[in-house]
Amino acid sequence: MTKQTILGRVTQLAKANINALIDQAEDPQKMLDQLIRDYTNNIAEAEQAVAATIGNLRLMEEDHREDVDAAAEWGGKALAASRKADELRAAGSAAEADTFDNLAKVALGRQLRSEQEARTAEPTIASQTEVVDKLKSGLEQMKGKLTELTSKRDELVARAKSAQAQNQMMDAVKNIDVLDPTSELGRFEEKVRREEARALGKQELAASSLDAQFEQLDSLGESAEVAARLAALKAGS
Repeated sequence: MTKQTILGRVTQLAKANINALIDQAEDPQKMLDQLIRDYTNNIAEAEQAVAATIGNLRLMEEDHREDVDAAAEWGGKALAASRKADELRAAGSAAEADTFDNLAKVALGRQLRSEQEARTAEPTIASQTEVVDKLKSGLEQMKGKLTELTSKRDELVARAKSAQAQNQMMDAVKNIDVLDPTSELGRFEEKVRREEARALGKQELAASSLDAQFEQLDSLGESAEVAARLAALKAGS
């Protein structure tokens, strides 16, 4: 896996719009569970790749420091050899002085190569440092997304459980609705009303029978009075 590919994947995942993904999913909870697994795996994979990239960068930086140190060291050796040559030449030892001047030249050549190697490595180090910074930033964003995904999943599960509980409660309330004429309480109330109606009917029937008896009694009394008066008339005549 190339560094550019790693950087591209990290950037793409870090910019993912979780809300849009949820809106498009038929089963948001399953989709979030799968995204969490994918993010966890991608983060682990990216961390390994980023760690390797950082390791390579640190090696280049170490080599660069060694080249810089070597250049300084060879410069010091060149200076020491040159001074020694000057001392020998002043003392009349021209042959020995030439030897130390040659050593100074060799040291300066080594210094030049070390400086060139250091300068050659600097653009690559700068480029790799930028890549590493972006990868680190992308990883942090991915971890933030993973936290957001986990929170969304937990929120969704809690909402689903709450909705299920509310539906169960409403179904239970519906089944015991006292206004429902088909419920057990409704049928019992209807039975009580019929019994009350029968009692009223019996009372009304009893009252009608008693009135008829009193009317019959009144009729008998009137007939007796008529008969008595008739007898009195006959007796008087």
